Amino acid sequence: MNTEIKLGLGNPPLPIYLYVNKLEIDGQAYGWYNYDVSLDKKTPVADRALTGYLSELRLTGKDFKGKDNIKLDIVVFADDVYIIRSGIETNFSKSFLLTASLVEDFSKPLTIVATPGGENVVFCSLHDAISKTKIRRDWDANADWAGLLKQIQSRLFNRPKYNLDEDEYDHPVVQSPSSTPTKPAVAHPQDLRVKQVRILTNYPIDLVKEWLQFQDASAPSQLPVAQIDKLVRDICLAWASDKVDWDHASSSYQQVLGAIAAGTPEIEAIQQWMNYVAGLVTPVASR
Repeated sequence: MNTEIKLGLGNPPLPIYLYVNKLEIDGQAYGWYNYDVSLDKKTPVADRALTGYLSELRLTGKDFKGKDNIKLDIVVFADDVYIIRSGIETNFSKSFLLTASLVEDFSKPLTIVATPGGENVVFCSLHDAISKTKIRRDWDANADWAGLLKQIQSRLFNRPKYNLDEDEYDHPVVQSPSSTPTKPAVAHPQDLRVKQVRILTNYPIDLVKEWLQFQDASAPSQLPVAQIDKLVRDICLAWASDKVDWDHASSSYQQVLGAIAAGTPEIEAIQQWMNYVAGLVTPVASR
């Protein structure tokens, strides 16, 4: 990365965001774009490839119409700091995770390529920047996406990091890098726990805030664990309310508690329960 400091006037030291989405302008298709918040303007990026050093992967919940949309942020060091943002369920993110999981050494530069396809699809391919060879892995629709993400994150743990703090426009501010790797700031476990569950279940953030107000609290970390246990349960049962009847949802939720007692991480136990509930195909309305 270029470390030369430019003195004098200039733009704030913000990372360059590349938002992944197919744009067609004058018959030309683009795979990603820059976005100017103040002008509400999308500017397509003609270059299809970004070469640099992968630093970290982050999941970011973005509020849209009262619900969270989970985005995968790919932080890359190059001539500047770049953040590639794509929906976690998109073809781009999934193909990136599949391919990046094959990379053992992230101290070497990689080339990330965005290729627009049919309809609104954007494909991602990964190349060794030194040898120019494409990293290949067959598509697997049933891959353990959460497992792949954790696997890659563990290999990136010792890579240099920037402290990216969200500002009012939802664009992280870049601070000076440390000469040694630093760990990102860690949220309180109670706050992180509720955030993970509401994002997983697509539960409106406004309802969580309203519930906290009734408890005379501004954050889950201010409340006893027992109250957060009840909040998590209520969020899960709200998710199941249009899939099975209340009694069945409530009784089957015991699976989550049993799995946690047996050592399964809570978020994984809830995901397993959600898969079970989703498999009960008889809708409530038809009963």
